[in-house]
Amino acid sequence: MPNTPRHAVWLSEPSSASVEIAGLAGYDTVVLDVEHGTFDLAALDWILPLIRARKMEAIVKVLGPERGPIQQALDLGADAVAIPHVESAAHAAEVTSFAKFPPLGLRSFAGGRTSNYRGFTDEWVTDQDASTRCFPMIEDASAHEEIEQILALPTVDGVFIGPSDLSLLRGRGAYTGSEDDFADLRRIARAARSAGKPWILPAWSEAEKRLAVQEGAETIIGIMQYGAMLNGFAAALESIRTIENQENS
Repeated sequence: MPNTPRHAVWLSEPSSASVEIAGLAGYDTVVLDVEHGTFDLAALDWILPLIRARKMEAIVKVLGPERGPIQQALDLGADAVAIPHVESAAHAAEVTSFAKFPPLGLRSFAGGRTSNYRGFTDEWVTDQDASTRCFPMIEDASAHEEIEQILALPTVDGVFIGPSDLSLLRGRGAYTGSEDDFADLRRIARAARSAGKPWILPAWSEAEKRLAVQEGAETIIGIMQYGAMLNGFAAALESIRTIENQENS
């Protein structure tokens, strides 16, 4: 049987209540979508310590495949970064280097929160490189084709799958969870397992959740902040309308 995965919620806007509710519900990981959400550096500065104070892991999906957003997320206390729009193994080698210190990578030392506002040692560098993880997102067709080479990079700790963009960029149009969509997910999952590295999946449907469990995802992102709100609002309204129809019939 696969190991029990981590369970994550996806936030598109900063909300202390959402973090607290996720913890109360039993989630152990929070994904912060900086790329498409409303997070800025000031929000990351307070929400990352809150997540970690609640004993949950924080994965930041950064603004783009660039040095600044990657380093800023890690300097502010992210446990991991997910890097969108990685195009190839060569591109992955370049951008994931910003998540690891020399000699492994090219990350720059900040001297702030992560080092307790002090200097640093070689042991600290080694610990940071091991404890803060880097997940290039597999959502471009060319990255999908070079998945084995990407996973072989020493600066890559695992991969984070972007099913919607992957379907679009593989020429299938909107993601529907089709057989071809799921074949891509399985190929990435099995390549990660073969490389001995974890993989992460946003899994909104039951079929996606089942695939994630069957294929041994390390982290399953089970719900989006906005989706949870919409589902809750819609269910309450539907309940009222059902009662109204019953009483008026």
